[in-house]
Amino acid sequence: MDNDITALQVLFTETYYWITIVFMFLIHVGFCTYEVGVSRRKNHLATLMKNAMVIPVVGVSFYLFGWWLYSSMVNGPGITGGLVPAPFATPWSELMGTHMGGKPVQTGLTPADTALWARLNGVFWGAFLLFSWTTASIVSGSIIERVKSGAFWLIAVMIGSVTWIIDAAWGWHPAGWMVQLLGYHDAYASGVVHAIAGGTCLAVLLNLGPRIGKFRADGTPRNIPPQNPWLVCIGLFLIYTGFWGFYAACNIPIYDVQAGDGVFWSATNIYLQPTTLSAITFNFIMSLCGGLMAGYIVSKGDAYWTFSGGLAGVIACSAGNDLYHPIQAMLIAAIIVVIIYKLHYWVERRFKIDDAVGAVAVHGYAGFLGVCATGFVLWGYPSSPDALLGHDHAWAKITPWGQFAGAMIMFWGLGFIPGYALSWVLKKLNLLRIPREVELAGLDYHAHAVTVREDDEIRAVLIEAGRSPAAAE
Repeated sequence: MDNDITALQVLFTETYYWITIVFMFLIHVGFCTYEVGVSRRKNHLATLMKNAMVIPVVGVSFYLFGWWLYSSMVNGPGITGGLVPAPFATPWSELMGTHMGGKPVQTGLTPADTALWARLNGVFWGAFLLFSWTTASIVSGSIIERVKSGAFWLIAVMIGSVTWIIDAAWGWHPAGWMVQLLGYHDAYASGVVHAIAGGTCLAVLLNLGPRIGKFRADGTPRNIPPQNPWLVCIGLFLIYTGFWGFYAACNIPIYDVQAGDGVFWSATNIYLQPTTLSAITFNFIMSLCGGLMAGYIVSKGDAYWTFSGGLAGVIACSAGNDLYHPIQAMLIAAIIVVIIYKLHYWVERRFKIDDAVGAVAVHGYAGFLGVCATGFVLWGYPSSPDALLGHDHAWAKITPWGQFAGAMIMFWGLGFIPGYALSWVLKKLNLLRIPREVELAGLDYHAHAVTVREDDEIRAVLIEAGRSPAAAE
């Protein structure tokens, strides 16, 4: 870095993304916390461990091939071009480890590559990895108390290191084919992260089936309330907090947006369009407020749906929160939260879907509708600053039909279809759902030998003391 301005830009960007990763880690803490709060006591430890192990399972797979997919799959491939070379993102690359820049050793890298990616590759990779954990955790919550952990981890690798990162290459990359041809705009990942995760949840739930006792003999659903509302509250507020880091990580913090015509430094969104941290602060808070208020009103003060409504409100506005007015963000959030709340219960009754945490609605429906809403509110805006990226032809602008097509690709094409295919195969191999007797007794009693051994010891002590073994229950 032989230029003072360039050096400061790179060093500031490196530090900025490193800090966003720290904040985003709270999202995973929140998911672990609130999933345990929702699950029944007999499944607490299994629920925690299932989601905690997303960290190494998706972390390793994303290092091996997930990061390469983001840069290489921008054109489809086969839609606007072929595979894009990404030598800096292969697991054997010198830039996927400790590096200080300088002359490259690896074939295919230039001194310009090493000067930039030596400091930014790891923090960019880390930010995208945290998005990967989020997609997997969204699925984790919906299927608690009945899925085999191994099956979930396979699904986590699929969505966390394959399907979501491909949709990010298509619609969340400045040169993605969906941005070029559809005018797709999804600044803070309503569709790219949340709609695809919701579609995957729905697919897996169809093959997994409801928890024992969820539906009465006449088909009407029973309410299985969260077992620890305090953990649920803390978990969701930790997710709100981590969401701040999520929003920040969707921005480039400092970039010359003049395209060679003078110098004008600004933050940009993921597409390199100018925005400000001030704008997203207004819109994040106002969409959170709109979602909380709507959730409280439509659920008649139910705590779980009030807090979930806040999260859904932010998700519903995330596609356009780089450009919305704060009042628009609040109203869009409120309207969509009312819709997804009613849709959740209609789908539950009509199709016997047992979504333990409402993830299909909070993430899937809210993300889908949020992407569609952007098409109307931002109709005619540029989807990406193609001139800034050196392109000599105009790309499609934001339209309702382009956004709808994008939402369909995210929820159904890359979310539901792969999720259904994989979970169907696992079901046919009897690898998807735990046995009935294990579900009745609780995963903690069968999956963790320590728990079983301690229970046996307690029973033995009680019998020796002349008390009924039932007292141990």
